[in-house]
Amino acid sequence: MLLTTGQAAEELGCAITTFRRLIQAGLLPGLARRGVRVMIPLDVVQALKERRTAPLGQMETSEIAVLRVDTAQRADEPDRDWIGFAASLGAEDVLKALRGWWRCDAASVAAGGVLPVTLSGYVVAVLTGLERWERNSQGRHAFPAARLAGHVTDLAEPHVILTSPVTEDRRLATALLGTRLASHSGGAIAYVPAHSAV
Repeated sequence: MLLTTGQAAEELGCAITTFRRLIQAGLLPGLARRGVRVMIPLDVVQALKERRTAPLGQMETSEIAVLRVDTAQRADEPDRDWIGFAASLGAEDVLKALRGWWRCDAASVAAGGVLPVTLSGYVVAVLTGLERWERNSQGRHAFPAARLAGHVTDLAEPHVILTSPVTEDRRLATALLGTRLASHSGGAIAYVPAHSAV
């Protein structure tokens, strides 16, 4: 059985635009086209609905920062080709696309020890190596030593690619990738109390 994007979004309790980001990022398998409509297999939608919540209660901190991104867009920058996330990007491009200058409390981001990256409320990548940061003249921060611990290429399974050789990075990525992680913020970085997660 196939669902329209509207039916899939309704089943998941999210806006159609939120669900379409998952399609545009290439994270959903088995899509079919009927004219201009994209149809999604029911089992894919059910798999998304059943994704577990990120186990933030297991983190050794009371609060964790979350980087909220959009689908990958071409970047007109000398050091990277993309900004955002897409399943088709290789690990090096994913890391470059997610490294940026953000308005944030850099010390709080670093204190969490890990930065889950979410697209439409699902963890699609995990950054670590946040101990050092830089600040630019606009008050934005970057973490130049950030490492990509891992990312997903399929949310229905989910299919996880671990990219860091560091044991703790791999543990964090395995625990977080493909999970649901709700966050609310007016900017790219949100802060989520770890103790409130189930």
